[in-house]
Amino acid sequence: MPLGLSARVLPDSQRRTIADLTDDLDLTAGDDRSKRSAFWTMLTLSALIATAGVLTDSTATVIGAMIIAPLSTPIMGIALGLATREPGAAGRSARFVLTGALLVVAIGALFGWGLPGSFDLLGNSQITGRTSPGLLDLLAAVATGFAGAIALARRDVSAVLPGVAIAISLVPPLAVVGVCLGDGAPGLAFGALVLFLSNLVALVLAGTLVFTVLVFREASGAVGPSSARRKTFLSLAILTVVVAVPLVGNTLGTLYLALLTGQVEAVADAWIGQTPDASVQEVTFSGSDLVVQVQTPGDLPPVSALVRDLQGVVPSGVEVTVTTTLGQQIDAGPIGSG
Repeated sequence: MPLGLSARVLPDSQRRTIADLTDDLDLTAGDDRSKRSAFWTMLTLSALIATAGVLTDSTATVIGAMIIAPLSTPIMGIALGLATREPGAAGRSARFVLTGALLVVAIGALFGWGLPGSFDLLGNSQITGRTSPGLLDLLAAVATGFAGAIALARRDVSAVLPGVAIAISLVPPLAVVGVCLGDGAPGLAFGALVLFLSNLVALVLAGTLVFTVLVFREASGAVGPSSARRKTFLSLAILTVVVAVPLVGNTLGTLYLALLTGQVEAVADAWIGQTPDASVQEVTFSGSDLVVQVQTPGDLPPVSALVRDLQGVVPSGVEVTVTTTLGQQIDAGPIGSG
């Protein structure tokens, strides 16, 4: 960050000292016993609230869990330790993050293990919204990480921290990881874990950059980054790329599915157009199954014609099912069967 820009973002009159930040973010500094007690108490309660909010599909409850969750404190402690290069500081904070994450996942798994067999994970917006992250989630997390780090580094904008806690979702994705593992859905759990990791990396990356500027400004204000700090930023950049790979892949997959859905809708519209006042309501993909939901006042055109028209549009082997508002469900067979 150029010195002129850093002076505007972190003005001397409002800049907090490294000692202040260490007291806030290092759970082993100062009155460590009280800090740890508060951390584990609030994290446990946050995990319980987040899991309950996820299972009841309650956005308000999940937001409440985000606000009281203290997990961002040791995550920013990692960033501070990397910036100050204090021996062992980043490692100590990382242990709190790891054990805290395992606690939240364990609580979620316990609830997930007790779910009835009829519980539909994919029918829950709190779960589906956190199991398929994309590249935009990482970009938003980086911006939120900078907002959080700057709010910590300045005395006059600390009021924005509750908003940062809501924007940088940490405990809810871990609760989803646990619920999905407990319910026997490791694929969904992996997606939620990637979301958590992307948020964690974004916080550490942004925090390290901002806190490094504080270290420089507090020292002389004119020194450049040392070789050790260059290595730190290089490691963080590599970690960011590693986390971004599945996010990019998922984003491309989502875009492809949206394009494919639009093409199927066009074919289905032409097919159902043979029936007056009939229309396509929704087209959805579920694994290797394609479901076309239609509204019709009477009989449908032959579904074999739809399957034939979809050849070359949808990959071979995809099973086609047509459902109607009259309660009919017709298995049209796989693409390419004819």
